[in-house]
Amino acid sequence: MTADRSEPTRFDSSQADTRWQRVWDERQSFRADDASAKPRSYILEMFPYPSGRVHIGHVRNYTMGDVLARAKRMQGHEVLHPMGWDAFGMPAENAAMEKGVHPGGWTRENIATMKAQLKRLGFALDWSREIATCEPDYYGHEQALFLDLYAAGLVYRRESAVNWDPVDQTVLANEQVIDGRGWRSGALVEKRKLNQWFLKITDFADELLDGLKTLDQWPEKVRLMQENWIGKSQGMQFGFTLSNGASLDVYTTRPDTIFGASFVAVAADHPVAQGVAAGNPAAQDFIALCKQGGTTAAELETAEKLGFDTGLTAAHPLTGAPLPVYIANFVLMEYGTGAIMAVPGHDQRDFDFATKYGLPILRVVAASADLADAPFGAEAEAGDGVLVNSDFLNGMAVAPAKAAIIARAEAEGWGQGKTVWRLRDWGVSRQRYWGTPIPFVHCEICGVVPVPKKHLPVVLPEDVSFDIPGNPLDRHPTWKHVDCPQCGHPARRETDTLDTFVDSSWYFLRFASQPADAPFDPEQIAKWLPVEQYIGGIEHAILHLLYARFWTRALERIGKIAVREPFASLFTQGMVTHETYERTNPDNGAPVFFSPGEVERTGEGATLKADGAAVTVGRVIKMSKSKKNVVDPDEIVAKYGADAVRWFMLSDSPPERDLPWSEAGIEGCARFVQRLWRLFAQYSVEAEGEDKALDRKAHQTVHAVAQDIAALGFNKAVARIYELTGATEKAAPSASRSAAIRTLLLLVAPMMPHLAEEAFERFGEGLVADAAWPPVDPALLVDDEVTVAVQVKGKLRDTLTVAKGTPQAELEQLALASDKVQRALDGATVRKIIVVPDRLVNVVA
Repeated sequence: MTADRSEPTRFDSSQADTRWQRVWDERQSFRADDASAKPRSYILEMFPYPSGRVHIGHVRNYTMGDVLARAKRMQGHEVLHPMGWDAFGMPAENAAMEKGVHPGGWTRENIATMKAQLKRLGFALDWSREIATCEPDYYGHEQALFLDLYAAGLVYRRESAVNWDPVDQTVLANEQVIDGRGWRSGALVEKRKLNQWFLKITDFADELLDGLKTLDQWPEKVRLMQENWIGKSQGMQFGFTLSNGASLDVYTTRPDTIFGASFVAVAADHPVAQGVAAGNPAAQDFIALCKQGGTTAAELETAEKLGFDTGLTAAHPLTGAPLPVYIANFVLMEYGTGAIMAVPGHDQRDFDFATKYGLPILRVVAASADLADAPFGAEAEAGDGVLVNSDFLNGMAVAPAKAAIIARAEAEGWGQGKTVWRLRDWGVSRQRYWGTPIPFVHCEICGVVPVPKKHLPVVLPEDVSFDIPGNPLDRHPTWKHVDCPQCGHPARRETDTLDTFVDSSWYFLRFASQPADAPFDPEQIAKWLPVEQYIGGIEHAILHLLYARFWTRALERIGKIAVREPFASLFTQGMVTHETYERTNPDNGAPVFFSPGEVERTGEGATLKADGAAVTVGRVIKMSKSKKNVVDPDEIVAKYGADAVRWFMLSDSPPERDLPWSEAGIEGCARFVQRLWRLFAQYSVEAEGEDKALDRKAHQTVHAVAQDIAALGFNKAVARIYELTGATEKAAPSASRSAAIRTLLLLVAPMMPHLAEEAFERFGEGLVADAAWPPVDPALLVDDEVTVAVQVKGKLRDTLTVAKGTPQAELEQLALASDKVQRALDGATVRKIIVVPDRLVNVVA
């Protein structure tokens, strides 16, 4: 049966997209079956924050996962490919304050909008498992898990120094402090001490570090970033005797440099500093100044180094020399002991401080022993070398010197070797409304009491106001007042909510199993987990992925699941980029940006459509609302169709690299959709005749594309499909050509599902969503023809296409019979012919 020639010559994406999306929904084509006996594949892209609209970066991310999920399904797997929403967080509260709306309403409206956008792209998602972290049927289970971790001793509460945003009135993680200011408010961050809830992630430091060795399908750069964040280091802890008779413990990762110590510094919160400040107003003022700084590593590195001389000295444990003791703004109680041995010659912060306050800078490590007295330049020298000016350590390399000084300290009883970690326990308290309520009650009689599980979820109140900064839960007239579940006396709910990273640390478990009375069914978790392929941005390489790994291991440790690593394979995709268009505001000199839709490109330049005057074409950078170089997926889908957009996301750039958006590129993709449509219309089940070369090309392409998709090499798969399309178009009508057309349709089905469904229906074969991947004949994967290069005097003159294994004598005859070879010889006598079978004939004259 031949496809009806009266069919439309153009593929109507606007009609086909809507139609097939409706069919997939009605038939629940992509709903995962927990009872299936097929091999399982769990494909997951990092779920989005519902900020308002899907952006092109989302489209690229989800297209990659979708192609893999659809291909796995065609290859006989039971596929779990879910979608949900990371729905708690400050942006919703900011919207509430700015627009006078409720965070819940704003969030749920955004979810509805973004869900509709994702559906327009035809993603093969199991919407029956959709979750939103802001709904009680999700966060109630999170509260139960939090209580389980508390019962196991992995949750605790203590006073801690925090980054406090005085405008947003909330604690900020170190990563949310940028140049000393809150990432959203821009306010100068203060240091405060608050009672905070913590998860004992440090109990898992060794496990998390060792586990990285098993993640061989993760990018090396991500594993290295996590390794550095966990930050295992070997060093020495020892005590200084102060001039007031007290002892001061310090920790150093460079005990080999101990002879270079020229001062000691303590944190503003250290007991030594507090003791000095008790009777010293100047010290009190300095400590108050320190509390205005941030607590991030970057902040400590870049802030001006400030100190206050306490008047105390510390006796050097080896030389007895008195070292001045300072309160310093770059030392924190949360790191080490809250006090440091400062070696300015070999640590940049110490160097900056010593330079500012005129303290000695001593060299104890040099490139060679004869450079012991070499002067320092403008910076400290932190590299390796040999020890100098260091008594019994002189001449040693750094590593042996470390071991030698630790051995002596331990033998003499004034210090000991110690392993420390950069990783700190995870502070999860946030002073805001739009988050998971922490399920505890504060009772004056019983203390801190967990909420009984039968009373979960602790649901957020709806009647809150955002007319003044701060946490609405603190000032709610009724919600926070509750009877103690232990003694029955009046008590107060915990008004802090959980860090939203907690919500995203276990959502992949809830996707896999959703019983009403428990967070998940461990038997189903064992069947679906670990996630076979996880896809998301490199910006989540540390915190989200580390916290998800910790949460999984913590649940395994307390017997909730039998999985230790959540994601078997990780892929971090590149961004979608676009050039910018701008003018300079004549009034203030500030740049004014314009969107692509406002601009007309004219060769190398561009003009503004509104006035026809030129605008400056800027660099190709990450799409950003502030730079207005964004492309609205809805507009592009409406103009070109979902399949053209999906195809563009997969073509050209390798998926791990940035993808520059190009109007010409998307137009070319749309033309290819129509080209395939015309080719599919030529399919005929009645065609006869064989084309061995095309058969071989088709089978080799099927085999290679399957491998490319499995390796997420989508641009390579696209290139192979282009090749097969060209070969099929050129081939004469035959049964082989029709078979190649059908093969092409199945190969593009994961990438262009709407086009494939529309054509497959005309083939009379049902849903392509239910079709199998094309079979491969192994015999056709082996080429029986080869291309042999023919050289004359070492230069390529011709090529021969011959049967594989053609005898040497025949190759020699074919080469000499070539007109191009004879012209190159120009009558010269052939002295020798060198043959490399199946590869080369070299004629020597």
